[in-house]
Amino acid sequence: MKGKVQARARILGHPVHQILIVFPLGLLATSFFFDLGYLLTKRGELGVVASWLIFAGVIGGIFAALFGLLDFSRIPSGTRARRVGALHGGGNVVVALLFAASWLLRRDEPGHPEALAITLSGLGVLLIVATAWLGAELAERMEEA
Repeated sequence: MKGKVQARARILGHPVHQILIVFPLGLLATSFFFDLGYLLTKRGELGVVASWLIFAGVIGGIFAALFGLLDFSRIPSGTRARRVGALHGGGNVVVALLFAASWLLRRDEPGHPEALAITLSGLGVLLIVATAWLGAELAERMEEA
């Protein structure tokens, strides 16, 4: 009998990965709004906040990914759930790389991010919407087959 894919790591019955992902999602998305604020006002402190939010979001994403990998290892090979999980995880690696590159471009002058740094963050936010949807699809609706 087929069943829903269950998270391996749980705390009091709740999946750890799903608990942790809200932090990097929120931090990274919010960083882009601070970038937009910087673009509108040219206030350097908004760029500095965006830089720190990116740093914290990427670190949090790495931590959440460890638990995601643990859950992914439990999904049977050759299933639709495995394919969706691979797209979700692979897409989030790209998200982390986009934001990490954006952060590296900001290091010397975090208060005045270059257009490329902001563009990379914007692309990361767009992709994170898709990867979050895939993660929700996997966690909430996906059957193992």
